[in-house]
Amino acid sequence: MQLFNLIRIALKALQRNKLRAFLTMLGIIIGVGAVITMMSIGEGSKQSIQSSLSSMGSNMITIMPYNNMPMPGGARMSSSSVQSLTEDDVNKIRTNVADVSAVSPGVSSSGQAIKGANNWPTQMQGVAPSYLDIRKLSLKDGVNFTDDQVRKSAKVCLIGQTVVTNLFPGGENPIGQVIRFGKIPFQVIGVLNPKGQNTFGQDQDDIIIAPYTTVQKRILATTYLHTIYASAVSESRSDAATEEITQLLRENHRLRPTEEDDFTVRTQAELISTMSSTSTMMTTLLTAVAGISLVIGGIGIMNIMYVSVTERTREIGLRMSIGARGSDILLQFLIEAIMISITGGIIGVIIGISASLIVSSALHWPTVISESAIGLSFVVCALTGVFFGYYPAQKAARLDPIDALRYE
Repeated sequence: MQLFNLIRIALKALQRNKLRAFLTMLGIIIGVGAVITMMSIGEGSKQSIQSSLSSMGSNMITIMPYNNMPMPGGARMSSSSVQSLTEDDVNKIRTNVADVSAVSPGVSSSGQAIKGANNWPTQMQGVAPSYLDIRKLSLKDGVNFTDDQVRKSAKVCLIGQTVVTNLFPGGENPIGQVIRFGKIPFQVIGVLNPKGQNTFGQDQDDIIIAPYTTVQKRILATTYLHTIYASAVSESRSDAATEEITQLLRENHRLRPTEEDDFTVRTQAELISTMSSTSTMMTTLLTAVAGISLVIGGIGIMNIMYVSVTERTREIGLRMSIGARGSDILLQFLIEAIMISITGGIIGVIIGISASLIVSSALHWPTVISESAIGLSFVVCALTGVFFGYYPAQKAARLDPIDALRYE
């Protein structure tokens, strides 16, 4: 029996039971739609994380203090409480590490920003002028503070758009205005370009940037640093720069070979890799859960095909009696199962793409519709049809023609 005739017979059989065929497809439709939606959300999140972290400077290196000595009871102090990084470390890195193009000390403090009757809880970041280049920040208006202002601990600052919105709701120009952070007055000399929320939901515009010496002396009353920010000459040299910084800081902190580092060095590339692998794992998990629907749909196909074989026993016997071979009967029912599965897959792909677009527009979640996900769905659908349709088709092919014709 020719393949074309088998397909035609399978189509007629499905048309005779349209509702039953659709209900059989439903598991496949839901499964494929869920898989594509989950993979789109997962891939979109992965790319959004990579883009967000790269926008902070793909060759950025962050050095933070690390307390390797547990306190009584096994607890460890937070990194901001550990006093192991100093301005001398910054100067040594700037002078001796060839693979570093820029370096900035970093200290921070949370508090209330006040302008007249308006106030806003925010964070002040104390840094050097090079911090803007390291973090890929730019100014919308005004100017950056200078090294001379850092030396003089000048009370000047740059503010993000969220701070502008809350302290200057009337739309007045903040440049030249004086705001207070806690009890300390600061003159606004620049406004940062808006960056919006990052992938972790943190508002990147809710920030005040000031000279680190000002924050150290006037707000924190400390000489130690919370963080050191550095920028490698290129992303490919980040690992080499990390090794140089680690060796230099160990020597500067006079650590013996047997002692652990009292600092941690992290590259942006390392963070991107870690977050991407976590996102990939979550995507795989969600896809696997959604894929359970495909298995359920496949079981539904097997069930309906068994029913179909039982209902059409006399038809099978008649076909065999006029010359149809067992292989023809096997192919006929196998084609029916594959057609149900692939048709459900096509509908599922359409629903999955539509759901991804709805999620993106309604919830503003990043989604990326992958061509490989669509191709994989079709392959899985075909394999599902073959796997779950084979046993009912084999049962039909093994029927005895005489017994089949006598079946009531």
